[in-house]
Amino acid sequence: MTTLYIRDVSEDVAETLKERAAAEGKSLSAYVGAELTRIATRPTKPLVVALLRSRAGAAGPTAAETLVGVRAGRR
Repeated sequence: MTTLYIRDVSEDVAETLKERAAAEGKSLSAYVGAELTRIATRPTKPLVVALLRSRAGAAGPTAAETLVGVRAGRR
């Protein structure tokens, strides 16, 4: 495991993180570690865009079918 040191964290941010850690019954280190893991495991925006582009038109209704559905909903 790697140890990270984070400098120049404002007092307000540090206090908020401490409060959130306490609310979850965790140490500050465990809480921040879990949050960093959550952030690191999320896909990046470019990856999400690429994934959506690769799926475009692969499944789902056509534009014409969508328009018919929208019009039907307005009646």
